[in-house]
Amino acid sequence: MIRLALLVSALLMTGCASHEGRPSNARIGSVRPVDVTVTRDFVYTPAGWPQQLKADLYKPAGNGPFPGVIMIHGGGWEGRSRADMDSISQRVAERGYVVLNMSYRFAPQWHFPAQLQDVQQAILWLRAHASDLNVLKNRIGTWGYSAGAHLAALAGVTSPSDKWFVEGSRVQAVVAGGTPVDLRYYKDGPLTNGLTGVSYNDNPGLWREASPLALVSSDDPPMFLYHGTFDFTVGDNNAHAMYEALNANGIPAELYLMRGLEHMSTFIVDKPVDNGIDFLDLYLRQSKPRVVEQPEQPRRILR
Repeated sequence: MIRLALLVSALLMTGCASHEGRPSNARIGSVRPVDVTVTRDFVYTPAGWPQQLKADLYKPAGNGPFPGVIMIHGGGWEGRSRADMDSISQRVAERGYVVLNMSYRFAPQWHFPAQLQDVQQAILWLRAHASDLNVLKNRIGTWGYSAGAHLAALAGVTSPSDKWFVEGSRVQAVVAGGTPVDLRYYKDGPLTNGLTGVSYNDNPGLWREASPLALVSSDDPPMFLYHGTFDFTVGDNNAHAMYEALNANGIPAELYLMRGLEHMSTFIVDKPVDNGIDFLDLYLRQSKPRVVEQPEQPRRILR
C-alpha cells in the first residue's frame, strides 16, 4: 500500500519538473529500444579481494560497439541489493548500453573507502572485458541512486590528484539521483558514521575524502543530477550545491528537479530515468568524451 501511494503521488507530480543545464544538442530518445540479454551472478572482483562480489550484466542486441554503464544501488551503504536497479538497468541497456549492475561491501562491517574501491573494481572489470563485450572503454559512465548515487558521483570526481584514485578507473559521465554529496552535512548521522567508521571530529580528512562535493575539479566528467524537492531524507540542497560546484569548475552538468516528490517517489518515476539516458546519449555517444587522466593544474573549488 505504501508503494502504491508513492506511485500515485509520483504520477500526479510527473509534469512538475525543472531542468537546468540541458544543452541544445540533446536528443530525446535518440536510440530505439533493442532486446537485452542478462547474465546474472558473476563475480567481478579479482582473486584475493576482501569479499567476493557479484554483478549482473545487461547486454543489448547488436554488434556494437556499445558505451558502458556501472549501476549502483542505494540502501544507506548498509543494505538493499542490486535487484533494486534491475528496472533501470534494463531500460538503459535497451537504449544500447552494456550495463554492469553491481553489489558492493556494506557498512558498518566495511568502512570507506571499501565501497568506492568496489566501484572502481567494477569499472576496471568492464574495461578489461571491453573487447569481449564490444564496449567502448573510453565511454563508460556510472549511475546510482541515494547511497549508490554518492558512490557513482564519488567515482566520477576521484581524480589522479586525490588519495583514493586508481589508475584506469575514470569514467566519462555520471548520473546521480537523490545524492548525498557531502557527508559533512550529516556529521551526527548514524549511516554516515557507519560508513566512515569514525566521527567527523576524530578524522575530518576522511570525511572530506568521502564527499564528492569536496573533490570537484576541472577534469571531472559531465554529471546529471536528479532530485525530489520534498526529499527530507537527502535534502535537495545537496543537488543544488553539487550543480553549482560543477558549474564553477567548468564541468557540463544538468539539474533535474521533481517538484513535490520525496526520496522514494523520485526513485520510482520514469521521467528522471528518461532524461538521464538522454544525458548519457549526449556524452557517451554524440560528443567527444572527457578522458583527462592527468591534468596539469586542475581548477578546484575547495569545500
